Amino acid sequence: MITTLEIMRRAKAACPYLMRATSKQKDEALLSMAEALSSDTASILAANRMDLAAAKGSIPDVMLDRLGLDETRVLSMAEGIRQVAKLPDPVGRTIERVERPDGLVIEKKSVPMGVIAIIYESRPNVTSDAAALALKSGNACILRSGKEAFRSADAIAAALRKGLHRAGLPEDLVQLVQDTTRQSAADLMAGVGYIDLLIPRGGAGLIRACTEGAKVPCIQTGTGICHIYVDSTADRDMALKIIENAKVSRPSVCNAVEVCLVHKDIASEFLPELLRRLVEDRRTKGLKEIELRLDEKARLVIPGVPAGPDDFDTEFLDYILAVKVVDGLEEAVEHIAEHSTGHSEAIITGDAAAAERFTAAVDSSSVYVNASTRFTDGGEFGLGCEMGISTQKLHARGPMGLRELTTYKYVIHGDGQIR
Repeated sequence: MITTLEIMRRAKAACPYLMRATSKQKDEALLSMAEALSSDTASILAANRMDLAAAKGSIPDVMLDRLGLDETRVLSMAEGIRQVAKLPDPVGRTIERVERPDGLVIEKKSVPMGVIAIIYESRPNVTSDAAALALKSGNACILRSGKEAFRSADAIAAALRKGLHRAGLPEDLVQLVQDTTRQSAADLMAGVGYIDLLIPRGGAGLIRACTEGAKVPCIQTGTGICHIYVDSTADRDMALKIIENAKVSRPSVCNAVEVCLVHKDIASEFLPELLRRLVEDRRTKGLKEIELRLDEKARLVIPGVPAGPDDFDTEFLDYILAVKVVDGLEEAVEHIAEHSTGHSEAIITGDAAAAERFTAAVDSSSVYVNASTRFTDGGEFGLGCEMGISTQKLHARGPMGLRELTTYKYVIHGDGQIR
């Protein structure tokens, strides 16, 4: 088995080939990777079935959905790569240009990071998304999948490498770590001199381990305690539709809503409607019901599970929604400031002034007015796909696309100036 150190060495050695590649060469390589992914669908699905069989019973059913692939999902992954190929090349842009009094011309140019390592858990599609974005932005990538998704990720990475080879670029620009123990993650975190940027994608434990233990630059991503505040002027049908979408369309993802805050003036009417929509109607349809965990004021209106001390600080990633009645917008903003992870928050309101106050006061990467938090996604933002959702402020915030995978350098032109 190839060691993680050797993988890092190979990625570093492959970087110069990509830095010299033209936009056309990168796009052709991406299209070749997409074609190889589509052609290898059968082997990818076979590997995924093995992962699913091994994981069944050891991870919750809602997490199995994140792990599972079908032909549609694989073809969607290939299409995502093609969409990245259509995007403008982020490398070589002149960000700023200044001509100094002494005649020096100083240009700030976008350049690749170098080697990007991604540690992720049970979502095989991250393998192709990350590889596509890294290649387009001029970076080599090292992928470290969770063990529950390793067979799937290995089959996907093999197809991508095949596409690179056919396009005439080094296969080592995309590599999958073969060691699924914690040691390989530790090796990447300690990869000074090899790893230029480390991006963890997964649960709070993984992200905390990376941000606290990494010796290389690391971006905090993903953990999503997302809130929806239903204001007193909200269109209630709109609010119910948005909350249902944000909670049940894919409960196991980081942009799913975990907390619903309801203005006290509409609580007596809105909460019974919420109970009917998320619990009773779903029960009648034979669908998974949402478990409502209610604060004291909400429990005076509808039945549900009493909210525990940690329920407003938990990323459930499941069919669970914490519900709190608040006095108004200011209390909603204060609650979000105290409990949010800085991912995505929304206000449902018919008051433009309230919407403006909410978006100005809430300090999260994505703040919505009358829309679902589920749109916090690279593809939905027009970025092709995403490397992750950054919940920090330097140097990237929100869905990380191509530009967030570049840095810059200064290029200075003179004609003999000395200082």
